[in-house]
Amino acid sequence: MKFLKSIGVLSLLMLLLISCNSSKKVSESMGNINRKWMLVEYNDFTKAELTKLEANIDLTKRTEAPDQYGAKMGCNGMFFTAEFDKGKAKFSGVGSTMMYCEGRMKLEEQFGKDLPNMNQYKIEGHFLTLTDGKSTMKFVAADWD
Repeated sequence: MKFLKSIGVLSLLMLLLISCNSSKKVSESMGNINRKWMLVEYNDFTKAELTKLEANIDLTKRTEAPDQYGAKMGCNGMFFTAEFDKGKAKFSGVGSTMMYCEGRMKLEEQFGKDLPNMNQYKIEGHFLTLTDGKSTMKFVAADWD
């Protein structure tokens, strides 16, 4: 009888450990999307070009407008609304200021066209990936060294 109780207790402990571990992995894989992200891979742009333009997307939550975010791709300030839920993303209302910056417009124009099509996101470590199944944008957390 003691043997059966011991097996029961050990089984219960193992079940608890496994369930705690799997829930931790789920939350880690979803990560914290609400931060500033630097664009490091996108279409034919080199990492050096993206770094020089300081291309970034700011998904920090704002209390006055919780679903409104911004981006900068080298020239104009960009703005949009976004929703994120369990790996699904929805971007809309993409707009920007209207300055012209010589040699800095190609990335901004392409990003502005592609962002509304991004419908999935994944966070792995310090990286955020947005995709629509064809095109991919990869970011690294700005506060990560």
